[in-house]
Amino acid sequence: MKNLPARALVALALIGGGAFAAHADEAPLAHRIVRVSLDGVGDKGAAGRLILFAMPASKDGKPEAVDTNPFQPKAVSVAAREVSWIAPGQPVDLDTDGEAFPAGFSSLPPGDYFFQAVLDVGHDYNYNGRHEGDFVSDVTAVKLTPGGTLPLLKLNKTVPAKDPWALSPKAPQAVRDALPEARKHAHAEMLESPLLTAFTGRPLSIRAWVVTPPGYDPKGLTRYPTVYLTHGFTGGFDRYAGTIASLWMAMSTKDMPPMIWVLLDESGPTGTHEFADSVNNGPWGQALTTEFIPWLEGRYRMDAKPNGRFLNGHSSGGWATLWLQTRYPKIFGGTWSTSPDPSDFRDFTGIDLYAPGANAYRKSDGSDNPLVRDKGKVIATFETFAKLERVLGAYGGQLASFEWVFSPRGKDGRPEPMFNRDTGVVDAGVAAYWRAHYDIAQRLRTQWQALKPDLDGKIHVIVGTADTFYLDGAAKLLKETLDGLHARSDIRFLPGKTHFDLYKEGDDSQALLKKIAWEMYGVARPGQER
Repeated sequence: MKNLPARALVALALIGGGAFAAHADEAPLAHRIVRVSLDGVGDKGAAGRLILFAMPASKDGKPEAVDTNPFQPKAVSVAAREVSWIAPGQPVDLDTDGEAFPAGFSSLPPGDYFFQAVLDVGHDYNYNGRHEGDFVSDVTAVKLTPGGTLPLLKLNKTVPAKDPWALSPKAPQAVRDALPEARKHAHAEMLESPLLTAFTGRPLSIRAWVVTPPGYDPKGLTRYPTVYLTHGFTGGFDRYAGTIASLWMAMSTKDMPPMIWVLLDESGPTGTHEFADSVNNGPWGQALTTEFIPWLEGRYRMDAKPNGRFLNGHSSGGWATLWLQTRYPKIFGGTWSTSPDPSDFRDFTGIDLYAPGANAYRKSDGSDNPLVRDKGKVIATFETFAKLERVLGAYGGQLASFEWVFSPRGKDGRPEPMFNRDTGVVDAGVAAYWRAHYDIAQRLRTQWQALKPDLDGKIHVIVGTADTFYLDGAAKLLKETLDGLHARSDIRFLPGKTHFDLYKEGDDSQALLKKIAWEMYGVARPGQER
């Protein structure tokens, strides 16, 4: 799961038009229609998902942007529709009582608000938020009054390309100082995959950054253990700058052993493909293990053997690396998966998907299924999150992403939904497919005798007991499964740690990663561990 700026898309091709106001720049409040135009951003038209955000005004003044926040999911109202085409200067109407969250805008009480419109041309808002090429309006002050009018919102700015080397404002100064040198040792590698290209019918590549350690000589004799790391939800190829700088700095100061790090990109139009072989996304696991890794090992001084290939990932990346280790146990020497997405679907963020009458929104007693918590307080329910995701769009959302990875393909060519978005009812047939194909604990229970020779002792999972998305529950069931099989495993529960502070100790935000690196090195170089 990961940072979850709850973002996604839905394709409902509505036609522009609707109730027009008497004045060109206003619409009657009673109709809850907001008029939006494309204005001042060139002479070309556009299409996409038009999304409107509204939040109550505060004493803090006008915000830089009005957007959703997963930790305050109902603080901002959202309405959306598909726009098949909007020409420069052409207005389109958005019915804010149509597709809306948490309710139609007619339910908003009178008062002062800030509105902002976005045209999501890439249909990737659920994953990327405001992305290169999207159009946005100014944040506009709006006074909602009975019978009042709403101003025209002009999409007058284009979102620029993101600098892949831009660091988070929260990045420590030491990381900023390390980045210029780290960039010299980070190599962008892209390989067009024959397997993925054949599946999609168009060229498709696997991408990664390869970070080499201090003293690395491409013509030398020294070989290095290699770590294949992949990001969580909302991560991607252009969001690794901080990781690259942190890895280089830690190896330079010998806080980490000298290893080659391969920072994989598992993002795509449907969310994270998680390097699983899927009937919807394609054979990503096969492409990685049979094409990309052998290709890299021909280009770099890597150990190129199982006890020199390791996996690490957090959240969705944690599930991906846990899956790769259990699916391809002969290839990798161990996974260190942190806060992985559910590895046992009997606890899918607290929901037993196999229970008779299972419902994603409600427990058997009728109470809500929580999804996000902070300091013991429920921040968002599963239903809240699912319905916001649906308004933002049909593609790239966290919950839809699971279906693109795990579900069978429907007659319409899209994955079959695991649950009904209106009622929360779980489709037992789809859940059974998930269990047969992607439930990691179930795979271990049914195939352990065949997997044991290559897998025993290679599974390391670390999760906080206060995980923000309740992912500790599935990890406990995974531990029970492995213990019941008398398997050698390493499942750790860090007291009080959440999804976002798991790696931090004191002032060191990467303390856990450093420990993991030394544990990997001890496997690759016995007797040379720190």
